[in-house]
Amino acid sequence: MELRRVVVTGIGTINPLGHNVEEYFSALEAGRSGAAPITNFDASNYKVRFACEVKNYEWERYFDRKEVRKYDRFAQFALVAAAEAVADANFGDDVNRRRCGVVWSSGVGGIDTYYHEVMDYAKGGEIPRFSPFFVPRMIADLAAGHIAMKYGFMGPNYSVTSACASSNHALIDAFNLIRLGKAEVIVTGGSEAPIIQAGVGGFSSMQALSTRNDDPEHASRPFDRDRDGFVMGEGAGALVLEEYEHAVKRGAKIYCEVAGGGMSADAHHMTAPHPEGEGAILSMEEALRDAELTPSDIDYINVHGTSTPLGDIAELKALDRVFGDQLPSISISSTKSMTGHLLGAAAAIEALACIMAITRNTIPPTINVENLDPEIRADLDLTLHTARKREVRAALSNTFGFGGHNSTVIFRKVTK
Repeated sequence: MELRRVVVTGIGTINPLGHNVEEYFSALEAGRSGAAPITNFDASNYKVRFACEVKNYEWERYFDRKEVRKYDRFAQFALVAAAEAVADANFGDDVNRRRCGVVWSSGVGGIDTYYHEVMDYAKGGEIPRFSPFFVPRMIADLAAGHIAMKYGFMGPNYSVTSACASSNHALIDAFNLIRLGKAEVIVTGGSEAPIIQAGVGGFSSMQALSTRNDDPEHASRPFDRDRDGFVMGEGAGALVLEEYEHAVKRGAKIYCEVAGGGMSADAHHMTAPHPEGEGAILSMEEALRDAELTPSDIDYINVHGTSTPLGDIAELKALDRVFGDQLPSISISSTKSMTGHLLGAAAAIEALACIMAITRNTIPPTINVENLDPEIRADLDLTLHTARKREVRAALSNTFGFGGHNSTVIFRKVTK
């Protein structure tokens, strides 16, 4: 069976750097940080009091009061990003909605709804009371369901959850469904809204978050000797994937091609990465094999790069094993230094950063590196401090999640 080609024909986002793709790309190119003191709740008594929130978000701009009762914040973000992506894809009446699907992702789903429903219950009287929207707002699959209902997409529809690897897993699933002929168009991506009392408190108690409360903008510092954890983020990223011939026939704008994907497990530890990056190596090698590319074909790598002491070094060890002598010629950056870590939505907005690199020939920077970790090879091009122009033929994006989940996606310029 001949596999079909898959391209990206629509993109959308709402994240700590902007409410749409253009705002996001401009902020990435400028090397702007999205970190600031938390406003979603009173964090004054918390060990960690800052995060990368979506700035100036007003749900009234997107939903009416009756409608928004059905949506947790993570689902709101999903619908906002998907709306931009679908509009960007510019579908006409010639698109068969029965052949269009949605494969979405979220690491924690409606955690805000769950937290507030349980807190309200705990304050209640003898008769337990819960909102009829409690379960539909909480479960992670409803974001995919709401997107499908909005646009009448009747093809494959489900949600993927694999912690911080979720969005890449969703993207790979969407990619495979199209190239196997199961659908012609799929909206994919991820959304997350974890900046609540339980989310910040829980990750803080694991000592996973930076505690640089006096300097939030410089707290996310991948590769830096003094990094002390990641900065939590929120938002969503959406991509419209489409079968290549279908896109060409309707005259769609094509951003790039999805070349291949790889997945693996560390099979090592509940939260810590494999110290030698064995699972990450498998994931990247599988993505290169699937894409029928060699290490020399990759011009840019968007690393997982969360700014944790263990994770950053393990990933760079894995890159060294996979790319070897080729690695110094590849541009590398961690956009989490600007966006923070969007957990299950991280890969979605990082896929957009790869698309920016390919379409604008611009490598987004890694900011906040003041003292490079001495364990890191000095000859690596980590795109420190400022964005840089270079042609990008193919870009690789890594995301790794608690539980040892690894996922890698490769994008490339479209060739006939």
